[in-house]
This record gives sequence, structure tokens and C-alpha cells, in this order.
Amino acid sequence: MGQLKPQKNVYAVIDLGSNSFHMLIAKSIAGGLQTIGRVKRKVRLAAGLDKNNVLSTEAMQRGWECLTLFAERLQDIPNQNITIVATATLRLATNADVFKTQAEKILGHKVNVISGELEARTIYKGVAHTSSCTGKQLVIDIGGASTEVVIGKAFDALHYKSLNMGCVTYLERYFKDCQLSNSNFNAAIKAARTIIDEISSEYKAAGWKIASGASGTVQAIQEIMVAQNLDDLLTLKKLNSIKEQAIEFSTIAALDLPGLSEDRRLVFVSGLAILIALFESLEIDTMGLAGGALREGVLYSMVPEFHNNDIRKRTVDGFMSRYHVDQKQACRVSSLAVQLAANINKDWPVESLNGLPLLKAVAQLHEIGLLIEYKQYHKHTAYILENTDMPGFSQSEHKLIAAVAGAHRSDFQKGCFNSLGSNSLLAQYIVRLLRIAVILSMRRQDDVLPRFELSAKNEVLDLKFESNWLKEHPLMASELQQESKQQGKLGWKLTVN
Repeated sequence: MGQLKPQKNVYAVIDLGSNSFHMLIAKSIAGGLQTIGRVKRKVRLAAGLDKNNVLSTEAMQRGWECLTLFAERLQDIPNQNITIVATATLRLATNADVFKTQAEKILGHKVNVISGELEARTIYKGVAHTSSCTGKQLVIDIGGASTEVVIGKAFDALHYKSLNMGCVTYLERYFKDCQLSNSNFNAAIKAARTIIDEISSEYKAAGWKIASGASGTVQAIQEIMVAQNLDDLLTLKKLNSIKEQAIEFSTIAALDLPGLSEDRRLVFVSGLAILIALFESLEIDTMGLAGGALREGVLYSMVPEFHNNDIRKRTVDGFMSRYHVDQKQACRVSSLAVQLAANINKDWPVESLNGLPLLKAVAQLHEIGLLIEYKQYHKHTAYILENTDMPGFSQSEHKLIAAVAGAHRSDFQKGCFNSLGSNSLLAQYIVRLLRIAVILSMRRQDDVLPRFELSAKNEVLDLKFESNWLKEHPLMASELQQESKQQGKLGWKLTVN
């Protein structure tokens, strides 16, 4: 058999981190990037650095064994679509060349040891391509041997530093005996603070609108908080509470916090100590989880059509093309929903809560479930949205869009937005407007759209039409009466005249 041809639209990024080695494989499809493979192995390369920064043969061996696995998967990908980057440990190791030479032999590709600054900028790019911040954003990535701290806006990193502290090196240094005590934690926090304090005045002066964590530590903390029925925003109070809970276990071997996965356990406490120091020194109020980081940053740099773009538009267009959405109808419902929101702008703060882009997105995507079947299509839409990445939308926005899509027609339950926390009121506003827009555009024609006026007083909506319009359109009148009853059941008043 002849050799298979490599697929032109498939890309691979390998990230030789200080804690784990990762391989990300993605396909460029429908104007977006679709992940088709991820391989991750804990190598803990940084644990092999001695006090003179010489990397042990054992640590190198662990790394080479992992790369042998990765090499098998790279054979099917075009050479020019593969990028391999190495970070802090191989920046620090005095014998990095020994590791690198063998690694390149195994992979058949060049390994790029990138500077801390380039790593920070690339991490920021990965976050910018997968999140939705419109203002300045603080991005933090706690790695195995370094921590990157970046403030950026749109796609540009404005302030970026790579700090010499990480969850593997701090584990070796401050939790060497694997004991969990106040003094171990405090020593690690104090050491991290000393490093962060050098940049804190510059960063606090620059300011930011939202803070995002791009590391496994932040994800692990979020999973613990969800297991404890807390919302998923990190605060210093929550971090200190988790620290106190961890100390009660006395040793890392016994550490068994609900929600903490086994593969994070070893380096969790050292990462937590660094994160507490960052919150204290930079005076961070709240932090969410970023959707991407270094690997995504490298990936988006490799694919030319993604160098700059409206990410949200790219995401929505990708869904519409993949699920064969009727684009005219999606546009019709979207512009009607926006018109309804404009009518009541003074009374309902949809715009000031940054809800308009979310209303537009869910209006354009509400019919993707039709590809499965009509009767329950709203539920199919919600399921698809819930279980598909949505670059450009934060985790909480993604949840809101999926929840609203599932409630945009038929009966829906009073408490269906409770899980959205602070976004539940915005979801309520958006769903009420969307449901009306869907009914008003039910004939799927532009020239039969009614003229209307919508007003709001507190929670009460009043929808008015020209004098005989409802008489002449009995089906529409009946649908709107049913909708009025449906909203009434949930304690929301909708009058139609």
C-alpha cells in the first residue's frame, strides 16, 4: 500500500511544559478550528532540575518516552502544519541541548525553546482567540516552572512578564516533605509575593476589566468550587477557604478534596499558594477560567485566516454553516429581537448588561436543532450548544446562550435559569424578547412582518399592533395569546393589544 497523503487542513501543536507535555491536533473547518485530538502526559520535567539547573537523566527519559507516543500521531500531518514549543524548564536547564537533540530525533521536527516573554504573549493570544473580553484583560498562567502574567486588549499583549515560579518547582521547594501545614503554605505564598511585588505597581496602574486564569490550577479550583455548590468565580476568600480545607488533610498523599482530580493532586497545593500570592499582590477581585492558552495561541498563529477576526462572528457563522441554518430566518429573528430590545432599552438593562451580542447570537443559532427533528428542536439546539466549544464567548455567556436556546419555545420551567447565578435576570430578559421575536417571524417572510410597539414597566411587557392587524392575522393572534399565558404562568406579564 502507498503511504497516505497528509491532510492539508490538519494542524498539530506540541507544548513541552514543565509539568505536562501536551499535543493538540485541530482541523480547520467551516471557518473555525475543530479539535480532533488531545494527548496529555504528566512528565514533571521541572522536578528533574537540581540546584544548579542541571536536568536529570531520569526526567529526560520520562520526556523522551512521552515524545515517542506523540511521534506516532505526527506522521499523518503535513510538516509545515506542526509546531513544537518548549518552555521554562528547557529555558533554565544548562544541559537542555542534550534533551532537545534526542527529542528532535524522536519527533523528526525542530523543538523551539521560546523565551518567557514570547510564551506570555502567545498565551495571551490563545486566551484572546477563545474568550470574549472587550476591554483590558489580565491573564495568568501558572506553569510547572514559570508563571506568565499578561495584560492585553483585543489581540495585543500590552504588559507581559514570565515569573520564575511554578507549581512543580514550588512543590519541590516548599512542600518537599509533602506535609500540608500553615507554615509550608505561608513560606510558598511569601516567596511568590516577593517575586510578584516587583511587577504589581506597574500592573495595578495599567488596570484591567476582567481577570482570567489559563492554567490547570484555576480549572482544578473551579471544579472543587462546583463540587461544593459555589459559583465558578474565584475570589481570595474562596482560595483561602480551600487552603484551610487542604491543611486539614495534613499530607498531600491524604489530600482528598471533593472535585479534585487525581492527576492534579500532587501539584495542586503549590499552584494554590502561587495563586493566593497573585490575588494578594495584584489585588485581584474575581477570576474566571480562560478557554485557551499557549497551545491555542500557537495554533491560531499557524492558521493564516485566523490572524485577526471577529471571533464571535466566526463562531456563530461556523455553527450556522455546519447545521445548515436558514440564514435569512436567523437574520430576521435576530434583527426583530434587537428591535424589541431597543424599544424597551430605558426600562430593561439588556444593553448595559452586555446582553445584546448574546441576544443576537442565540437568535441566530436558535434553529440549529432543526437538523435533528422539529418537535423538540429547541432541546436539541440547547444540547448542541451546551456541548460544543464557543470561542469568543466566556464560560458564563456560553451557559446563558445554551439555557436561553432551550427555553425559546414551548413550555419552560420557572427555575430553568437558576444555575446561571448573576446572569439569571439577563437570561430572563433575553428569553422573553426572543420568544416574541420567534412568534412574530413565524411566516418566515420579510414582507409580512407586523408593525409593533413594545413597552416595559418593571417586569410587565406591553405589545401593541396597528388597529386591525391582529384580527386579520388570527393564527399570530392566537400564538401571542398562548405566549401571554405561558409567561403569565411564570409570574411574568405580557399584554397584547
